[in-house]
Amino acid sequence: MGKIIVSDNSIGFSMRDEILTVEAYAENCIRVRSTRNGRFSDERWTLNEPAETSVIIEEKDGCATLQTGILKAEITQSWNTYNLVFYKNGNEILRTVEEGDAVRRFSHRTGDLYRARVLFAAREDEHFYGLGQEQQDWFDRKHGSYDLIHYNTKSVIPFLYSSLGYGFLWNNPAQGRCELSKNHTLWQADSAYQIDYLILAGNSPAEVMKLYSDLTGYAPKFPEWAAGFWQSKLRYESQEDLLEVAREYKKRGIPLDAIVIDYFHWTEQGEWEFEPTLWNDPKSMCSELREMGIRPVVSIWPTINPNSKYYAEMNERNMLVRTENGQYGTFEFYGQQTFIDVTNPQTREFVWDKVKKNYYDFGIKTFWLDEAEPEVHPQQFDNLKFYLGNGEQTALLYPYYYSKCFYDGLKAEGEDEIALLTRAAFIGSQKFGAIVWNGDIGSNFAALRQSVVSGLSMAMCGIPWWNSDIGGFWGGDIESDYFRELIVRWFQFGLFSPVMRLHGSRLKTKGQTDRHPGVKESSGGDNEIWSFGERNYGIIKSIIELRERLKPYILNAMNEASENGTPVMRPMFFDFYSDSVCYELDDQYMFGPDILFAPILNQGQTVRSVYLPAGEWVRTSDRSVHIGGKHIDCAAEIDEFIAFVRKGADVLNCF
Repeated sequence: MGKIIVSDNSIGFSMRDEILTVEAYAENCIRVRSTRNGRFSDERWTLNEPAETSVIIEEKDGCATLQTGILKAEITQSWNTYNLVFYKNGNEILRTVEEGDAVRRFSHRTGDLYRARVLFAAREDEHFYGLGQEQQDWFDRKHGSYDLIHYNTKSVIPFLYSSLGYGFLWNNPAQGRCELSKNHTLWQADSAYQIDYLILAGNSPAEVMKLYSDLTGYAPKFPEWAAGFWQSKLRYESQEDLLEVAREYKKRGIPLDAIVIDYFHWTEQGEWEFEPTLWNDPKSMCSELREMGIRPVVSIWPTINPNSKYYAEMNERNMLVRTENGQYGTFEFYGQQTFIDVTNPQTREFVWDKVKKNYYDFGIKTFWLDEAEPEVHPQQFDNLKFYLGNGEQTALLYPYYYSKCFYDGLKAEGEDEIALLTRAAFIGSQKFGAIVWNGDIGSNFAALRQSVVSGLSMAMCGIPWWNSDIGGFWGGDIESDYFRELIVRWFQFGLFSPVMRLHGSRLKTKGQTDRHPGVKESSGGDNEIWSFGERNYGIIKSIIELRERLKPYILNAMNEASENGTPVMRPMFFDFYSDSVCYELDDQYMFGPDILFAPILNQGQTVRSVYLPAGEWVRTSDRSVHIGGKHIDCAAEIDEFIAFVRKGADVLNCF
């Protein structure tokens, strides 16, 4: 029949084939673990240590409760199983349910590992936000079904914020599934030792996100230079090509804070050094860039193959991701590649040593960590063997340790301003200075719309540093009317993104020839702001100049993120959580505390509806004042954007 178990600091349940424990992890935070094994695992994965907090525990008539702050958990015995219910301020917010035999929570895989799943009752009055990023249109995750797996354009952070005022953190790096359907809410790990999740309660979204940051880490202080404009393309083939562009920005008086040296500047995948023919003097290059006030950023790939001079040593020392069955290759890109195993501390030390000698010592202190998922094909993570275990149980950890490798290396060199551009993230990546972007997306208006959803979703997962490729990555024709409209609308979105970075693989223009014939990976079309037509040039230049004026405002918002977990780009309900309309808005948002931005997201569109919450709002373009609490229609031709500022806010003077 099972039995309720009560101790001084936890409550639980014991029954045939399962044990359950419920304990306070911090004030207003409860951790739940359940396993079919004989004891619980104390593995926290990427969570910080639990904080001391007082609890109130009661037991009466087949029921046990544990309360910390405003959050309470209740276990009741139900025939041969248990029910688990959570309350915030005395109101029910979440309860477990069963579909069939309760033993279905665990299905044996091998050894002590199980397919582990937990079901909760669905509520039609509830909305969910977060879960990382992927290319889809729905900011509200309710009624969706999601695989918990990383791949290019999809980055899983298994955390959800509920409109009922709580957060749910699935503390498991295994691939799995989340279903937020009408009949239930399901969380599933395909192979795990135990069920492990946390409930976080607060009286506002800000309180919940602060608690989440307490548990997972805060973003460090944001560097001033990183708040400006980043120039990038696929790709600058040589040192001189890169410097020509940097000098042209300087000559034109256009503020430029960073320029990116993208992939295949190296000798071989897995050697992390400049190819000496086309990049013959990196030290002088970095020196000249520094004199112009421009930060060099270097792309790093974690791929390696037997042609690398480091392959044999790293292979023999088990510093590479191995396969459970078959040969080493996990990714076909100019030959069979495998990935370095960044979950292994020896790998991180080995790779940073090469990066320090071949990049950092030349003056490069910012890195673009590409392929961070890692991008394996086929996506059969159960065939991967990491230092931390089989990929089916641990694969979601890869981007966390990838960022940690470079963060720790830079910290050891005394660096305090650390910013790492990365294509994937996991719970806690923010504390390593991870600037996440949403991968190789299309150059189209659909991808622009989906990028707004991605940025807002990541904001509700504790990732305040986020951006997208301005203009999208794939297939942009810089001479087409379509793309020239798209790039301006995307620049307007980039202006009000935490990081403003131009990038993309543009189609070559008619008559364009290769600058360096024979290179392994040649550049595409031009991608500088003067590449998109004379009219666009003036519009985009003015946007970059406005970004420069907004830097103090952006840095203040970044400081708030570092201090209390408040995101810079945040959904309308974050500040206006008592307004039910704000939970339905997925195409406008607050940028910092005082700017409301409503991007134009469709081809040919010049008018859109904007919802203004309670208060007085000043439109930046004409200084007209509007009373909130209603929708209004706003016009914006191609050289205009739609933004409002709270009346009385100093930031209005920047526009």
